[in-house]
Amino acid sequence: MMNNEQKIDELLTKLIQEKDRVIGYPVAKDFDYSRLYEFLKHPINNVGDPYEDNTYKVQTHEMEREVVDFFAKLYRADPTDFWGYVTNGGSESNLYGLYLARESHPKAMVYFSESTHYSVKKNIHLLNLPSITIRAQENGELDYEDLENTLQLNRDKPAIILTTFGTTMTEAKDDVSEVKRILKKLAIQNHYIHCDAALAGSYGPFIEPRIPFDFQDGADSISISGHKFIGSPFPSGVIIAKRSLRDRIARGISYIGSLDTTITGSRNGHSPLFLWYAVKKMGVKGLEERYRHSLETAEYCKTELQKIGIKAWTNPGAITVVLPKVANRIKEKWQLATDDITHVICMPNVTKSQIDEFIKDIIEEKEQANLNTEYKELQLQE
Repeated sequence: MMNNEQKIDELLTKLIQEKDRVIGYPVAKDFDYSRLYEFLKHPINNVGDPYEDNTYKVQTHEMEREVVDFFAKLYRADPTDFWGYVTNGGSESNLYGLYLARESHPKAMVYFSESTHYSVKKNIHLLNLPSITIRAQENGELDYEDLENTLQLNRDKPAIILTTFGTTMTEAKDDVSEVKRILKKLAIQNHYIHCDAALAGSYGPFIEPRIPFDFQDGADSISISGHKFIGSPFPSGVIIAKRSLRDRIARGISYIGSLDTTITGSRNGHSPLFLWYAVKKMGVKGLEERYRHSLETAEYCKTELQKIGIKAWTNPGAITVVLPKVANRIKEKWQLATDDITHVICMPNVTKSQIDEFIKDIIEEKEQANLNTEYKELQLQE
């Protein structure tokens, strides 16, 4: 029997092997946080509101505020009216956006696209909100005509609309300004727009031509993931919202000497530190360079697939290459998320040599399939 040390060694070897073949999930792996390893010896807990003092001092609230400030500025939030915190991931961030929306408009109807992340449906159920699913276009983007027609039928109710900036399978991006235009056209004044920008939010401001998604475009809250495009050893997220909306749900808690404004009480204090370290090292310029690199890799992947007859395509500004389903052997080897289609997500760590190896596997699979077809045809002739 293996002892504990052997089990740990075996697990480490397995993770190293598997990590090099993840091209189907939006997880950046090119990070180095060795400078921060000493902090793993400490029980860092960011309990309470990051913008309020509290009695627990083993925390990283200052770094957390700087992370929120960084993204608030990137998303053109009102400098006098924004707030946020570092969450456990995109699901919690989406839950918070919906929670704020419900508290602002208790009698609202929620509208979300059929391409929306599964966490949204779960969160709507948790919050016991009435909702209507809106059709998605073929590329995964929200069907604005269906949204307008559905809103028209429910004009007597406040509207909570979930937009997605980078859908799970095709990285489609909903246009927040178009949603805002529809609401104005229908004179639905009581509304709330939450933008789930888990993946593409980190590089949304650099996409050309620009796709509207931020606060100036009409969003009331925006969520992103920290472990996706930026990269982290553990999942994390960021929620940015209007402070004036947050104030509606704030509660004072004497036990911690702070306001209770977050979903979870005790919160991972290492995530804000790691995110802070990453954004300080990269800066806005570094984030843009990461995006340009990923975009170039995605274009290379799409072109190489098309060269061998695979109908690969991308949405505008996307680093996700969409293609028909592949054989199970390839899906398992390259850890490809698959629905009716599959995709390759060209995160900053994905290299052209990895794409070349992936293409080689597809060619071999096609050749094997052709041989099998020829063999069956010979058997039929006999």
